[in-house]
Amino acid sequence: MAAFEHVVQAPYHLVKQNDFYLKGYWAEKFFKNTNPVIVELGCGKGEYTVKLAEKNPNFNYIGVDIKGSRLFNGAKQALNKNLKNVAFLRTNIEIVTQFFGAGEILEIWLTFPDPQMKKTRKRLTSTIFLNKYKQFLKNDGVIHLKTDSNFQYSYTAALVKLNGLKVLFETDNLYQSELLNDTLRIKTFYEKQWLSRGIAIKYLAFELNKDDLIEPEIDIEKDEYRSFGRSAKDIH
Repeated sequence: MAAFEHVVQAPYHLVKQNDFYLKGYWAEKFFKNTNPVIVELGCGKGEYTVKLAEKNPNFNYIGVDIKGSRLFNGAKQALNKNLKNVAFLRTNIEIVTQFFGAGEILEIWLTFPDPQMKKTRKRLTSTIFLNKYKQFLKNDGVIHLKTDSNFQYSYTAALVKLNGLKVLFETDNLYQSELLNDTLRIKTFYEKQWLSRGIAIKYLAFELNKDDLIEPEIDIEKDEYRSFGRSAKDIH
């Protein structure tokens, strides 16, 4: 990993008190251009980051994960494909605000994150993380969620609607919907597994602005949010 020029490794202890030196300057100093920057958080093996970069050469992409053994796969792919608009950041997502400046990121992709049903503070669509994201997303920046989890999808959809955030797209069965396009057809290692088992893939895209008020956590256990296996559109 250390030999890859397009990989940045910044463990928690190195940045716990100071912002990372590329914060606010990823396009200018790392990619050497003025193109918009898009991040994939919890990118795993990096398949989605690499495929997005292939399809959209006029955008910069950064895949973020803590597991070097996973990131190595995506980093190697990007190198073999000679992609200059891809970077991988190895760090803890909990400190993501120390890496990106205000309005620096155009979109966030969350592809099959762990739903963390018992650990709200680690759930990547929780109020904790949404409040982090709005610190560096551009106004009207977009968050994309692809998931196999009914819990993750329903929880996120309910939280988005509770806060009155603008929903751009939503479906509880992506591959049976009219939303499917070349970007959403990109499949991660885990997505292929879920599809082979007949599990429907859910997709939700919504806007998040820096001035949006993100309400406290939804108690998903309450009857009004007991929505496992149901479409988020059924939540009232």
